[in-house]
Amino acid sequence: MIFTRKWRYMSRPHKAYPTELAQFHSADYVEFLHRITPDTQHLYASELTRYNLGEDCPVFDDLFEFCQIYAGGTLDAARRLNHKTCDIAINWAGGLHHAKKCEASGFCYINDLVLGILELLKYHARVLYIDIDVHHGDGVEEAFYFTDRVMTVSFHKYGDMFFPGTGDIKDIGDREGKYYAINIPLKDGIDDTSFTRLFKTIIAKVVETYLPGAIVLQCGADSLARDRLGCFNLSIEGHAECVKFVKKFKIPLLVTGGGGYTKENVARCWAVETGVLLDTELPNEIPDNEYIEYFGPDYTLKVPNLNMDNLNSKTYLSSIKVQVMESLRAIQHAPGVQMQEVPPDFYVPDFDEDELDPDERVDQHTQDKQVHRDDEYYEGDNDNDHDDGGH
Repeated sequence: MIFTRKWRYMSRPHKAYPTELAQFHSADYVEFLHRITPDTQHLYASELTRYNLGEDCPVFDDLFEFCQIYAGGTLDAARRLNHKTCDIAINWAGGLHHAKKCEASGFCYINDLVLGILELLKYHARVLYIDIDVHHGDGVEEAFYFTDRVMTVSFHKYGDMFFPGTGDIKDIGDREGKYYAINIPLKDGIDDTSFTRLFKTIIAKVVETYLPGAIVLQCGADSLARDRLGCFNLSIEGHAECVKFVKKFKIPLLVTGGGGYTKENVARCWAVETGVLLDTELPNEIPDNEYIEYFGPDYTLKVPNLNMDNLNSKTYLSSIKVQVMESLRAIQHAPGVQMQEVPPDFYVPDFDEDELDPDERVDQHTQDKQVHRDDEYYEGDNDNDHDDGGH
C-alpha cells in the first residue's frame, strides 16, 4: 500500500478480521470462506453451489488469508483517508468488484471496495465510486443500488454475453438511489480519444453535481489493448489519463487495482499510474530487475494501441452522454445526511505520517510493528482465539 501527503510512504496492511468482512458479507459466507480448503471442498458440494465457489471462483490454499490481506489493505486505506493521514491511498491488490453479499463471483470472493466505501461513509456524507475495468462493477453497484450516499459510475463492455451481463445504461438505481447508479456500456475497440473524452465529460459533471467527500477509483487493467480477456483498445497512457483527471479534483482518493489478464501489462499500467498519483514521471526504459524477462523484447513501459476497429460510433457515444446528463439533471442537488456519532474503527493504524522523516526509509521491522499478529489476544469481536474463527 502507498500513501501520499507531504511525502510518500508504504505500509503493510493488517489482515482484515472476520468481523470486519461481515460488515458487508453474510457471517455464514465469511465463516465458510474461513473453513473451506482444497482438501475438504469435496465434503461441501451444496455449500460450494450456494456460495458460487468452483469454476470462476476456485478454492485454493490460503484463500481466506488472501481475502484478509487485500481487504485489509483497502480498509486501512479508507481509514487513513478518514483520519487525514494521507490524501491518496493506493492498494493495487484490491478492487475485487464482483463479489456479492452472500457469494463469490468472477474470481472475487470478498468485495473490498464495498467494505472500503462503508468505512469512508463513517466520515463522508457522499462517496463517489468510479470503475474503469472492462467488466461492469456489478457487486459495488448492487450493494449501493438503493442509496443516494454512494454514486457508482462504471465504464465497461456491455453486450455479446460479456461477463457479468449487467450494466445497461437504463440501470440507474432505485428508491432513494434512483439516478445514483450510472452505467456507460461500451462496445469493442474503444480507443484513447473516445474513452478519455467521454470519461472526462461525465466525471466532471458527476463531481460538479454530486460533490463527493471522497472518491474510490477502481483501475482494472483488463481495459487495456492486448488484454487476454478484454476487448478495448486503450493504451497505458489513455488508461492513466483517467487517473490523472480524477486526481486533479484534489478530493480524498482511494485507488485500487482490479482485473487484468496480460500480467506484464498490468504491472506496466499500475507502475505508470503510481507515478501519476505521486507526480513522478517514470522513464520508458524498465530498469533491470528479477522479473525483467517478462517485459522483453523492448523492456519498455509504454504499450501502443492495436490496429482494430472502434465499434463505438460518435453517434452512439453521444447518445450515452445525453442519457447520463439527463439522469444527472434529475438530481436536484447533492444529497445531505445527518451525520451521527462515528462508529469506532476495528483497527486504526498507529503510524503517524507527520512523525516520519521523508528521507529515511522505513525498515521492515518497523513496518511489521504496524501489523497485528494473528495469534495475538484481543477481547471482544476481534478475538482470534475463539474456536469459531472470530465470529
